Amino acid sequence: MLSEPPTPAEAPTLGRALCSAIARRYPDSEGERYGVVPERFGQIVAAVVIRYAGNSAETEQLDLLESLHLEELLLARACSAGNETAWEVFLTRFRATLYEAAYRIAKDEATGRELADGLYADLYGVPNNKGVRVSKLDYYMGRGSLAGWLRTVLSQQFVDRYRAQNKCVSLEEQVEAGASFAARPVTDEAADEAMADVRVAAAVAQSLAELSAEERFLLSSYYLDQRTLADIGRQLRVHESTISRKLERLAVELRKRVRKRWLEAGLSPRRCDELLQELDVRDLNVDVAANLRQETSPSAFYKKDGSVK
Repeated sequence: MLSEPPTPAEAPTLGRALCSAIARRYPDSEGERYGVVPERFGQIVAAVVIRYAGNSAETEQLDLLESLHLEELLLARACSAGNETAWEVFLTRFRATLYEAAYRIAKDEATGRELADGLYADLYGVPNNKGVRVSKLDYYMGRGSLAGWLRTVLSQQFVDRYRAQNKCVSLEEQVEAGASFAARPVTDEAADEAMADVRVAAAVAQSLAELSAEERFLLSSYYLDQRTLADIGRQLRVHESTISRKLERLAVELRKRVRKRWLEAGLSPRRCDELLQELDVRDLNVDVAANLRQETSPSAFYKKDGSVK
């Protein structure tokens, strides 16, 4: 499930130190080459920082900024805007890689080419109901490599094709039935990992479904509703530092659960680590909000004395 890409209008005022840090990164972003002026560069980066760390301390926002793949983020936005130089760079850098990844996923040259060509159409942009061209590249946020993001989108498109060809039976139902996705001894690592990639979304969905009511409440409050630690702490009658520690432990544990499922699905340890670095669950057909907001009332884990279970 792709969420709406951020727009500059959504970004509130940022701290002076963060604004200065963003400005310093402009020369390294190739923005001038792609026709992206410093002001627009600042808007693009600020929207990403606000999206993922809007309620965090400025030090955390600075850490996020340092981790972003800004040159690739700017390349994606310039391509979306129709910059010819950006498209030349994109095709030179990613065209062969995309076709190779598509072949590995589809395990058939004709299907792979069709899959890659279909993605190119989405990347170039298709008119929405208002006639405005919308590019899927607008959803790339620079938190992982652009190559990794493209592989993830290709894998998800392959899942969509599989679902359509199997009368829209859900991937989760197919996984539970063991249909054609059973893990097997690795004889061709690339092909095995490509086939296993179709289970990435199912592993995320299953891991979210296993969360307790308290865990779902904390994650949905902080990441979906973008409430502050202090606000959540007041509602649960605990200090915000307690909420912070719980969220940190939960994030670590959830990553471990997902990684374990991926390993069981046949992905190599290296591929699992790559996905954890570059995957955004909003790029998958996983209704994160629906999974997290099931029974997330704080009353589900409140004690009578107001402490948290």
